[in-house]
Amino acid sequence: MGSSKEGKPLAKVFQTKYYCSIFTKYLLSPPILVGLVIGFLYAYDYIPANYATIALGVFIVIYVLYRMYANSPKKFEVVFVLGGPGSGKGTNCARIVENFGFVHLSAGDLLRAERESGSALAEMINNFIREGKIVPAEVTVRLLKQAMTNSGGKKFLVDGFPRDVMNLECWQKEMQYTADVKFLLFLECPQEVMTARLLERGKTSGRNDDNEESIKKRFITYEQSTRPIIDYFRREGKVRQVDANRDIEDVFADVSKHFDDM
Repeated sequence: MGSSKEGKPLAKVFQTKYYCSIFTKYLLSPPILVGLVIGFLYAYDYIPANYATIALGVFIVIYVLYRMYANSPKKFEVVFVLGGPGSGKGTNCARIVENFGFVHLSAGDLLRAERESGSALAEMINNFIREGKIVPAEVTVRLLKQAMTNSGGKKFLVDGFPRDVMNLECWQKEMQYTADVKFLLFLECPQEVMTARLLERGKTSGRNDDNEESIKKRFITYEQSTRPIIDYFRREGKVRQVDANRDIEDVFADVSKHFDDM
């Protein structure tokens, strides 16, 4: 199912930001910039040759040590799990936990639990929700990082996250040296099938968002905000797509193939 018309502008913005990040990473990297600055200062006699050599040598040593730290093994291995509402994320995550020893973290569940904790952070989250504002991505990432640390585990399924560009950018900023995202598991399923599943679930789930009006809004949000995230990871070669419009056993058989070597 392709992105909706409303989702295309966001996808284009995200794609532009992706290419800008590549330009910044490789053409405006610290070694090149520092080398240009030192070369400029030497060429115009602002510093003598021996000072320029020392400055460049010190920088190279510091940068090499920094890269050694940055490229050291990450503390956590993470698999993001995304798909439309009713695609089977929760069902498959539970079976992955049982069969492959992962810890399952749901961003939504963590936020709901924190809201009920009575903490200072809970008060802030509730204030945002009461005012109809989106909870800052920094809060969600903080809760995820805290849950990972407290769990004692090493391998994590992060369900329903990142939901949008801000989520992903915050994750990359805060977790780039802590967590290694192995891949994104994408459960693809037709919207009409997911709608039927949600309505059936709504008969017994007690969730107030398992109704037709809420379901339509959730699909719009998914297409506008989450599809660009899947597209980003696809460009990175990190999407593992599974057809979720089949029998549960068939779906999980294909899901399992992506975890056999982890």
